[in-house]
Amino acid sequence: MNPENKVVRTTLLAPVFIPTILVALLLVLGTIRNPDLAGQIFARTLAEITANFGWFYMLVVAAFLVFIVAIAFTRWGSIKLGPDHADPQYSFPAWFAMLFSAGYGIALLFFGAAEPVLHYAEPPIGSAETVDAAKQAMQIAFFHWGFHIWAIYGLVGLVLAYFSFRHGLPLSIRSALYPLIGDRIYGPIGHAVDVFAILGTLFGIATTLGLSVTQINAGLNYLMPAIPDENIRVQILTIAIITGLSIISVIAGLDKGIKRLSVLNMILAASLMTFVFIVGPSIFILETFLQNTGDYLNNIVSRTFNLQAYERTDWIGNWTLFIFGWTIAWAPFVGMFIAKISRGRTIRQFVFGVMLVPTMFTFLWFSIFGDTALHLIMNEGQTALIGAVQENEAVALFQLYERLPFAMIASVVTIALIITFFVTSSDSGALVIDSLASGGSHQTPAWQRVFWASLLGVVASALLVANGLEALQAMAIASALPFAIIMVIACGGLWRALIIEGHREASLQTHVENAAHRGSGLWRKRLAGLIRYPTREEVEDFIEGTVLRSMQRVEQALADQEWPAKAHYDEDGPRAYLEVIKTDELDFIYEIRVVSYPRPAFAYPEMDRQTEGDEHYYRAEVFLRRGGQSYDIFGYDEQEVIRDILDQFEKHLHFLHISPGNLPWQMEEHDDMLQQNESSEPKPQE
Repeated sequence: MNPENKVVRTTLLAPVFIPTILVALLLVLGTIRNPDLAGQIFARTLAEITANFGWFYMLVVAAFLVFIVAIAFTRWGSIKLGPDHADPQYSFPAWFAMLFSAGYGIALLFFGAAEPVLHYAEPPIGSAETVDAAKQAMQIAFFHWGFHIWAIYGLVGLVLAYFSFRHGLPLSIRSALYPLIGDRIYGPIGHAVDVFAILGTLFGIATTLGLSVTQINAGLNYLMPAIPDENIRVQILTIAIITGLSIISVIAGLDKGIKRLSVLNMILAASLMTFVFIVGPSIFILETFLQNTGDYLNNIVSRTFNLQAYERTDWIGNWTLFIFGWTIAWAPFVGMFIAKISRGRTIRQFVFGVMLVPTMFTFLWFSIFGDTALHLIMNEGQTALIGAVQENEAVALFQLYERLPFAMIASVVTIALIITFFVTSSDSGALVIDSLASGGSHQTPAWQRVFWASLLGVVASALLVANGLEALQAMAIASALPFAIIMVIACGGLWRALIIEGHREASLQTHVENAAHRGSGLWRKRLAGLIRYPTREEVEDFIEGTVLRSMQRVEQALADQEWPAKAHYDEDGPRAYLEVIKTDELDFIYEIRVVSYPRPAFAYPEMDRQTEGDEHYYRAEVFLRRGGQSYDIFGYDEQEVIRDILDQFEKHLHFLHISPGNLPWQMEEHDDMLQQNESSEPKPQE
């Protein structure tokens, strides 16, 4: 077979894939075989965790919120999630649409009207069905779906994006532990972390998919009474349709599939919000939105640490701890997906984008749907809405539409939105699981994504038939406890990495400053480089010739000092790079690659320049492990290239010397190598 025609059949890692499938199979079969017993075991486990570790959940969620916001306000907020030269992969509207759709868009449809009504009817404190109960209901809804939820998602996403795009580690949960265990993330510990993340994602999405098809079933029954409500066959068929659409989307890929569906989700969601706002009590909605937002911000600290310690009830476990635990269980999925679409943004942009925009959208959503429902109950006597929601939460939205104009049209749009949200969650979940099972690989075969999307539908259907979804839901929430501990460890790893990066910034000086000390002859070449615009062929020849020879000479000099180094040339780039690898230390990589730029208008002012189809020129730019350095070495001779390599290498050694937790390398070895290299080379010609 021709090697060029060879196709990679799979990217799956056996130590991750096999245990995942075996554990998933055992859990599903065990739950199907005896769903009652499984439900009792998982429910008892969940009750024990809630009773004994509820304080831990509340404490770590508060810590996650403070941690991620604090980082955004430090000088580290300007660090890019990727090389310094990277640009955001997606526009802000598309980025927001994707992270929101994969996050909890479907939860807003399910709880947007239901949760405020339920809290109004049964508040945790005080009398039911009063003005105070209405205020408290909206405050609780804001608290449950506000900053804390997105701090959990955002923290996981930030850790993964930073270590993957900034430091070249796999886009996988295991990478969060790299600052603490180093290369052992590629061994059994890393495999175990990813298996756990896959199982949490698999069962989290499957149980949500299975439980939430009841809302689609309720909507179809409302539109067409001939379709029975709470019917297993209808729900299985719905899951099959959603799974089929998800398969189409995952085959299309992230840009063509999930991105377009996410934008459609936002258009439909905004249309529903606008409709209810216009036909509902508009002024009342605006007033309550402002008042509730102010009250939320004013009481956020007290609510964060309120565990009802003096008036112990089941409410805190059934609502707040349940939602926070469910969010932590989903964090590997949502956080990784957010990271996957956030390359090129700064940490500050990431944090504010993930925290502020979805939260404000959520507050507006609950104000429009929740306060409209409360207004109907309190001011228009529609108290029957309470009983309907208490009997079946899935019908809350459709019961609300029934009391508004154009109910049929709104219900059709809502069902379509629920389906598209489900498809987005399913296919994005399949992408994330496939990436985890492949060790963080960005490019995987289509059949693998199809396999995971299909498995999600099969698991949801099997558990739905066996009435075992609630048992697995309890298990998924219970699994949030160990992952919360992993998130705490990841916070420590990120903090340490950012401190080291700060030392790196302090130790590295700009290329121009160093160039001033390289002798008077270099200024002529610098001037020539400023006004010359070489072709691609010229730059490629320079890299393959002068640069590669220079790197090979440094490689030999390092070998003489017993330092492991290797010079490489990649024809596909083309690029040349030198690796210096020290065990248990950060690797040094010095790379020269071809970079294209449009030729500036002032280059040849006598020419008629066109905006499109303009000519380009090329530079031989320096790239280090931390990204592009934005300077060009085209035209250097071997002596000057070697000097630039050693300058960057010396900065790297100094960085390791002053960074906490790193042992200083022997600088004398570098000085000896530098002297040997300079004494053995011919003097540069003027």
